[in-house]
Amino acid sequence: MRRDTLRSALSGFSYRRIEAGHDLSESEELEVVGKAVKQRGDSIEEFTKAGRTDLADKEAREREILLAYLPKQKTPEEIRTAVREILAAGTTRNQGAVMKAVMPAMKGLADGKLVAQIVTEELKE
Repeated sequence: MRRDTLRSALSGFSYRRIEAGHDLSESEELEVVGKAVKQRGDSIEEFTKAGRTDLADKEAREREILLAYLPKQKTPEEIRTAVREILAAGTTRNQGAVMKAVMPAMKGLADGKLVAQIVTEELKE
């Protein structure tokens, strides 16, 4: 499973390299791996809804393998702290503006859905 998962990631690198027309930078490689992790997360969700736990388990194992190649992800508490700092610093209470301010610091370090969920929760308080 590990071999097949890593081959899939290498294939993603090749497609991205051809698309970009140059060798990938480290940040571009991390984007490819991050996209693969996100795709597996979405697949897990869909397979679970469809009652296909066997496929969801396979995707979860692949996701764990790929996560090892990404920087350590921020915890929900760390994300919440960053969101609160942005809310305290600015006068904006607009979700889009807060997301725009927090996402550069979270790029590659946190799932956008989780950040959006935390921003929504913090704006309601």
